[in-house]
Amino acid sequence: MNDASLPPCALTIAGSDSGGGAGIQADLKTFAAHRVHGLSAIAALTAQHTRGVTAVHVPDIGFLRAQIDACFDDFTIGAVKLGMLANAEVIHAVADALEQHRPAHVVLDPVMVSTSGARLLEASALDAMRTRLLPMASLVTPNLPEAELLIDREIGSVEAMHGAIDALRGLGARAVLLKGGHLPADASREEVVDLFRNDDVAGDVELHPIRHARLQLDAHGTGCTLASAVAANLCLHGDLRQACIAATDYVHAALRRGYRPGRGDVLVLDHFGAAPHG
Repeated sequence: MNDASLPPCALTIAGSDSGGGAGIQADLKTFAAHRVHGLSAIAALTAQHTRGVTAVHVPDIGFLRAQIDACFDDFTIGAVKLGMLANAEVIHAVADALEQHRPAHVVLDPVMVSTSGARLLEASALDAMRTRLLPMASLVTPNLPEAELLIDREIGSVEAMHGAIDALRGLGARAVLLKGGHLPADASREEVVDLFRNDDVAGDVELHPIRHARLQLDAHGTGCTLASAVAANLCLHGDLRQACIAATDYVHAALRRGYRPGRGDVLVLDHFGAAPHG
């Protein structure tokens, strides 16, 4: 079988969510909903449910590297999605592996804090993320609290988001999808505005707003799902801006169909109910 006849494959390197709503589990559901074959390398294990994170375990670094190498050894990987990478040692190991294998697309979701408020990234790892992963990523997809940690600056308005993207670009980010869902209600009443910028494409140096109606929902796994949907769309057609638009549409649809499988108040996204058709 030649490469042309193989299905598109995407690899997620992230943390496992035992509750099934975020992390590796959300990524694989998202890949499957887009008819992309999902691969995984588990960088962290969490004891987690819809009410919070109760424990985190980081596996042996050598085993993480073995997972990544095994995936690249047997599959043609169209895109890699990076999620929860708990410490600097893990970040450096992942960066070393990606430097060796050189995938066409790397989507970085800089996971630092869970929906419930649990810290998922050690403080010492922040510099490693800035210096190793940001310049390597095809796209970085922070929410506002994550971007604030990366640039050490408060972001309280859509106008401040513009400056934050410039700062992320100054740190080496090649393209940015900055998610605006955490803006206070008086700054964005009727809609959520995400900003996309990609200066790698000739002539494409403007900020592109992506707008959706604001849903008054408390949900779990949206960041993981967005980044993995971008990765899946890059596997399918390779256009970064269109991949971001399609991914935000997908997350919005999955949120609208969200459900509560546990006793917590947060919704889990309906990944398959929102699956794109055609």
